[in-house]
Amino acid sequence: MTPLDLIHGLSWPDLPPEVRARVRLCLLDLIGVAAGGHGTRLSAIIRDHAAAHFGGDAPMLFEARTASLPGVALAGGMMIDSLDGHDGYNPSKGHIGCSLFPAALAVAHRAGASGADFLATIAMGYEIGARVAEAQHGTVPEFHTSGSWGAVTAAAAAARLLRLDRDRTRHALGIAEYHGPRSQMMRCIDHPTMVKDGSGWGAMAGVSAALLAQEGFTGAPAVTVDAAPAYWRDLGQRWAVLEQYFKPYPVCRWAHAPVEGVLALRRAHHLRPEQVTRIEVETFHESVRLAMREPKRSDEAQYSTSYPAALAMVHGEIRPEHLADDSLDHPEVLRLSRSMVLREADRANAAFPLRRFARVTLILHDGRSLRGDWVTPRWDHTDPPTEGELRVKFHDLADPVLGRPRADAIEDALSKLERTGLAPLTDQLFAPIN
Repeated sequence: MTPLDLIHGLSWPDLPPEVRARVRLCLLDLIGVAAGGHGTRLSAIIRDHAAAHFGGDAPMLFEARTASLPGVALAGGMMIDSLDGHDGYNPSKGHIGCSLFPAALAVAHRAGASGADFLATIAMGYEIGARVAEAQHGTVPEFHTSGSWGAVTAAAAAARLLRLDRDRTRHALGIAEYHGPRSQMMRCIDHPTMVKDGSGWGAMAGVSAALLAQEGFTGAPAVTVDAAPAYWRDLGQRWAVLEQYFKPYPVCRWAHAPVEGVLALRRAHHLRPEQVTRIEVETFHESVRLAMREPKRSDEAQYSTSYPAALAMVHGEIRPEHLADDSLDHPEVLRLSRSMVLREADRANAAFPLRRFARVTLILHDGRSLRGDWVTPRWDHTDPPTEGELRVKFHDLADPVLGRPRADAIEDALSKLERTGLAPLTDQLFAPIN
């Protein structure tokens, strides 16, 4: 099967049951994270920007205002990215759904796509996105943000939904790869700001690429699609959507193993934060680079290892409100974050990116030193969350923002999408938040 065969030929009923179930849960998770991110300053700025500068009549997520299709994709992707709780893919060290979902939703609504076709487009997007991401990492030395392969993914989704022919689809993929945000991921890790993982920009670039190709604009061949055949040999046989991880905490995935190590020792020894003098963490290089010990903004707190690990010690959990801009001056969290010792470990470096290891030691005021086992993040694809756990996460994020009745209506609409069509879902997603 070729990429173009998958883009235009994938049928929802033909997918394995476990793939169909996972696609639905990925959508539910992304919508929950979007709701949770709606109140961030980043999301407010980007929605204002899309409404003011991307004129059009397409509805935005959770908004009364409208924008162009690329503007809607930009705003939706950055809303999700503003709360770092969305699914991801270990081999690419990044994310697929964050660019894919808002781009596909905007174009599907405009094109009048059926519920089944929208679901199949999301399934297709995870498969295309995973392989483009792997091909890019395998053929380009720089570590780019998720928006770089997110642009090609969004273009594939838009090309399918716009029913472009194969020639124009090739051009859409090429335009998207050429213009997608080849932004420097580690630069954002060292200097966290609202640019985040580039996913919104990728969604915007991908939708723009498909619209341009529809009008006859041409693009250079997409290297990751046309000149990297080794990455496409298992297309239609291995389902990458089943290999996505989910996040129990809305912070960078690289901080999750240290967080789990802290929580394990806290539970095992029934500790209170005031008993702890210092937290020491052994982990991989990229996690150590998340070095924001005293974050002043939500984006800095999400791109930190020490601050989330300190939050875990103090609260026993990490919730969005712990990461809000006006909640970052908790004295006990700051004490533990400032004093944390982070060290690289050969074992963790060797396993990254497919596995993310950390080992935590707690130094207590009474002189004891408690060392935990090597741990990995929860909810990896090798030990995924249950459906019930993901539904609880969705409601934890969505209910405080949307209200339980509206969150229930979204959950119900997703469960019936191929039978009732997109309208029951978009009626909820495109209505403003009061």
